[in-house]
Amino acid sequence: MRRAALLALSLTLAPPVVASDFLLGLPIDCALGQTCFIQNFVDRDPGPAVRDYQCGGLSYDGHKGTDFRLPTLADMARGVNVLAAAPGVVRGMRDGVPDVGPTAATAGKECGNGVVLRHEDGWETQYCHLKSGSIRVQTGQRVTAGTILGQIGLSGKSEFPHLHLSLRQNGEVVDPFDLSTAASCGENGGSLWQDAFAYHAGGLLGSGFNAAVPDYSEIKAGTAEQSPLRTTAPALVFWAHAFGGQKGDVLTLTVDGPEGRLVNHRATLSKDQAEFFRAAGKRLSTDGWSLGAYTGTATLIRNGTEISQFTSPMTIQ
Repeated sequence: MRRAALLALSLTLAPPVVASDFLLGLPIDCALGQTCFIQNFVDRDPGPAVRDYQCGGLSYDGHKGTDFRLPTLADMARGVNVLAAAPGVVRGMRDGVPDVGPTAATAGKECGNGVVLRHEDGWETQYCHLKSGSIRVQTGQRVTAGTILGQIGLSGKSEFPHLHLSLRQNGEVVDPFDLSTAASCGENGGSLWQDAFAYHAGGLLGSGFNAAVPDYSEIKAGTAEQSPLRTTAPALVFWAHAFGGQKGDVLTLTVDGPEGRLVNHRATLSKDQAEFFRAAGKRLSTDGWSLGAYTGTATLIRNGTEISQFTSPMTIQ
């Protein structure tokens, strides 16, 4: 497979873009807000502070694209296709970078495995962190919108499985959610997405049950769920995994079983956390847990308003 160097990301936002027929489709094959999530947007603050297009904090200093993430490594392993967001020509691609996240060996290859597409009117899209060996296109190939480019991976400078999509016009970074350069919040300059995407300033990635508090590595790997549990399980623990946490957010964890509520836990974040998990439960103190159906409910609350909820069923047998 031929390889070509991927273009470096620009350092500044482009000036206001003139309206055109150029529009973007969802660049991954998933249900946004259900099986995949936007964890980071373009950082629109010119200084050391962070500001996404809604004046929220879903970004980090100098971030120049949109991160579409999968909840766990298990989701990545099952395979999620990365799609061309618009018709174009493959300008460059790279494959063969291992899916191990940032290492000394990936220095200078922060995009990892990726593809750059050239479109009309000076537009370019760049797709980073693809799975090693998954890229299906070649330099010079013409593609249509929706063409499979590869699959989401963990190559390059990536702490979680995701697609980093960068958009540029004439070499300058453009935020596809808001084409203006104004300091005000919202889509004041219009959006380049074919379909409107709801803005979620953080949310739950998943939840489940375990017979003990799982390690964070198990949460990220997607192996923390142990349902169904045995009636002799040493503990009944309910956990929840979330992103975009802000200081003061409240995460409630409840468990209801055949005999009523067993767990009612409330945790308040003491600082902003890009990704986090919490767990709560009870130790076995009787001859065994009651047989039957249990339900765990995780709710993320911000400023008194529920912003995300995840429910997990479980059976004791």
